[in-house]
Amino acid sequence: MECYLDNAATTRVADSVREVMNLVMGEDFGNPSSLHKKGMEAEKYVKSAQAIIAKTLRAQPKEIVFTSGGTEANNMALIGTALAKSRVGKHIIATKFEHASVNAPLKFLEEMGFSLSFAPVDKEGHVLLSELLSLIRPDTVLVSVMYVNNEVGAVQDIAAISAAVKEKKSDVIFHTDAIQAYGKYRICPKREGIDLLSASGHKFSGPKGSGFLYIRDKVRVLPIIYGGGQQKGMRSGTENVPAIAGLGKAAEEIYSGHEEKIERLYLRKKQMVGLLCGMEGVFVHALSGQVEDGAPHIVSAGFEGVRSEVLLHALEERGVYVSSGSACSANHPGISTSLEAIGVRKELLDSTLRFSFSPDTTAEEVDYAAAQVRLLLPVLRRYTAH
Repeated sequence: MECYLDNAATTRVADSVREVMNLVMGEDFGNPSSLHKKGMEAEKYVKSAQAIIAKTLRAQPKEIVFTSGGTEANNMALIGTALAKSRVGKHIIATKFEHASVNAPLKFLEEMGFSLSFAPVDKEGHVLLSELLSLIRPDTVLVSVMYVNNEVGAVQDIAAISAAVKEKKSDVIFHTDAIQAYGKYRICPKREGIDLLSASGHKFSGPKGSGFLYIRDKVRVLPIIYGGGQQKGMRSGTENVPAIAGLGKAAEEIYSGHEEKIERLYLRKKQMVGLLCGMEGVFVHALSGQVEDGAPHIVSAGFEGVRSEVLLHALEERGVYVSSGSACSANHPGISTSLEAIGVRKELLDSTLRFSFSPDTTAEEVDYAAAQVRLLLPVLRRYTAH
């Protein structure tokens, strides 16, 4: 049996998404900047995708800028905002719980002369708001807080955090990396006080290499890619129309029957948590209350006495595909900063796997995966002991 439980890394592209992408690549292949009929046909796909995504966020189409994915969206948000606000101040606040695509551009900005502060989180992965607020200074221009943590699934109360930040300093720009949240939650940036929001298509059955950045109207962000001035100068370069069309279709599909999809995800999550908690020496991270307190699609668990990489490959041999951390950081392996931030015991830092589901994940797949874990653990522990 093949059992894919690594949907936080990437999802299978939906059939309807592939169909529209094939249509664009094969027939409606014009350059959207061209003035002839073929160009106008291509432009329609771009405008349609903008309108679809804007509707899911209760935003305006002009507030959506297409990118090559979540990493570029985060870079554009952080670097573009920092450069636009550099004459006002050079202090940026993030959390100790961010993805590499936030931490790396922040490190670049630090090398450019910006000052960084990082707010801690509790053992469930929730930002300690009072400590975050204490970091705000007169020269603070940007605060970035991840909506859903990609490794353990902790969810932040973004509306409350943003409101508190803006009450203390009203001109601060608030960014959220919503790459694991978009498609799982109904997000309303204006209601939640979000100025900038990053999303990635391949996390919700869209194509890889697609994403967007929501930029609230009147928020100034300098472009980080220059050229022909496409997308109103925010991101030059001919638009990737097949990917954009697929992204729009994926956004439309994920929010169709959304409540039922999320209910199915929580059923699979509850099932997996229950099975794992029944095993000796297995600890589910960032979960001290209800399963619903975290994201519906992620379960992170530590396995005492077994290295995560060893268990991962043993499961792979039995057709079960999971992750030992963030797929985007696989080329730079090391101890997870997210696990360290929530205080996971040292011996479990290199003994943790992430199981992540899609709305199509079945109860049988979860049962099978858990059964393989249960069979493998005693064998691998004996091997490790020797």
